[in-house]
Amino acid sequence: MKAVVNRIIPFSSVDGPGNRTAIFLQGCNINCKYCHNPETRKMCVQCGTCVKNCPAGALSMGTDGKVKFDPAKCVQCDTCIHVCPNDSSPRTCEMTPEEVYERVKKQIPFIRGISVSGGECMLQPEFLTELFRLAKKDGLGTLIDSNGMVPFENYPELMEVADGVMLDIKAFEAEEHKKVTGYTNEMVLQNAVYLAKTSKLYEVRAVIVPDLYDTEKSVREIGDFLAPYLKINDIRVKIIAYRPMGVREEYSHFQVPGQDYLAHLGKIMEEKGFTHVTLI
Repeated sequence: MKAVVNRIIPFSSVDGPGNRTAIFLQGCNINCKYCHNPETRKMCVQCGTCVKNCPAGALSMGTDGKVKFDPAKCVQCDTCIHVCPNDSSPRTCEMTPEEVYERVKKQIPFIRGISVSGGECMLQPEFLTELFRLAKKDGLGTLIDSNGMVPFENYPELMEVADGVMLDIKAFEAEEHKKVTGYTNEMVLQNAVYLAKTSKLYEVRAVIVPDLYDTEKSVREIGDFLAPYLKINDIRVKIIAYRPMGVREEYSHFQVPGQDYLAHLGKIMEEKGFTHVTLI
């Protein structure tokens, strides 16, 4: 069993509680206009465009017709992902859960757990299950960062070894969610309820892009929708300001919301009973 891994960050303080190792899997099932990691969306199609444009000679085309990546030559200029016509990256690699966990084990004295994101990591649930089992044996915490478009209740074995889910709710209204991602959000809201009822909804995240949808209305609706579950699940809320860094050029012009507006949205959630609200 293997997954395509985009990258592993040994130490992260923004992907869950405490210091954690963050693992990003390749492949996503939606298309957010403000995505700041668009190179994680699709798998490499071996077209060779990146090979021709790499200024450091870190990429080559193998005799098997596949792009080869030499990390020793890479200067992290990101030219390869900027020229890719397929929203992908040649720097991914296939790894087993055991191979990924070998990378994690080096950090065990310094981390509280692991968080797996993407792309969309729930597209590879069997891989996640085995990786989390390995982490649990060493007492590490396990969190999933997800867009909520895959039904969690279909994977009870994964839910047994996952401490919780950091769930993106891109917009509350179905049509606004479709405008942002290309898809409506019925599955996202079903997942939110399932996770809250099972005390697995660690955090809800909303990226604030005022140019795309009515962000205040959406935040109010998310709060109203989830507030009844606070009695059984202490749900954290993270309100995230849109930033143009890494966003595809055609979508990089959106307005960046100010801190006063974020504080206003945070106050709305606090008034609805949410006691752990973070603004970033």
